[in-house]
Amino acid sequence: MFGRKKKTDVDEETTSFFGDENDESVEIDEVEDDLEVTGDEFGDESEGPYDISEIDSDDPTAGRDGQRLDLGSVLVPMPTGGQLQVEMAPNGSPQAVHLVTEHGRITVAAYAAPKSPGQWREVVAELAQSLRDDNSAVSVENGPWGRELAAVTANMDLRFIGVDGPRWMVRCVVAGPSGSTAANAPLVAIARDILRDTVVNRGSEPHPVRTPLPVVLPQVLAEQLAAAHEQQLAAAQQQQVAAQQQQQSAPPAPPAPPAPPARPTPPPRSGESGSAMQQLGQ
Repeated sequence: MFGRKKKTDVDEETTSFFGDENDESVEIDEVEDDLEVTGDEFGDESEGPYDISEIDSDDPTAGRDGQRLDLGSVLVPMPTGGQLQVEMAPNGSPQAVHLVTEHGRITVAAYAAPKSPGQWREVVAELAQSLRDDNSAVSVENGPWGRELAAVTANMDLRFIGVDGPRWMVRCVVAGPSGSTAANAPLVAIARDILRDTVVNRGSEPHPVRTPLPVVLPQVLAEQLAAAHEQQLAAAQQQQVAAQQQQQSAPPAPPAPPAPPARPTPPPRSGESGSAMQQLGQ
């Protein structure tokens, strides 16, 4: 169905995108001194993710065990029984597509990277520091592709799996309830199987390093989302019209009862100061 080319050319490439990888390596090493890595930091995975140029088939959506979902920059297989959850940006464009399973959520995204590998190692160090700053428990473990970052946060457990490719980096975020992102958990096994059959289509356009590569929804899915959005707008308008009609049809409030008549002021009594006329004349 497809073949995988050797990455000899990528591994031997030493030129950084900005030409400053030597300056950054010292800083990253200093940050990583704090990270305890379980096992060897280099993985031995021989399967995907694949670059689009490595796919021999004319149809890159034809996956190993079924159809891949074409999201523009990444083509990912759907897990059995999984559902899609699309996250939209404020401007209305798709920002991320999550694969939701019975065990938790898996998110695969591609980023622009230098020609030389090593971006994931930098990202791991920065993610670990950010999570520690949020008082999350963090550990770095060795997985099929090398370093994986596991974290226990206040709301959920997380696992970050990254793979460096030719001018791209794939990051897979695994999120679920407590214990669901352990190395031997079913959710993590599903995520790794997805990565093994994922294809990255970076394109030829230049992108700054670490820029997320664009997500493009399939036409059918985009039309479904547009229809759902229109239904939500129509429902909101109907609710607004119903509220206005209810206000207009409500009976008017009863008039306020008339005020009681004013009691006449009694005339002043005659006293030591004289009569009332005498008092007014003073």
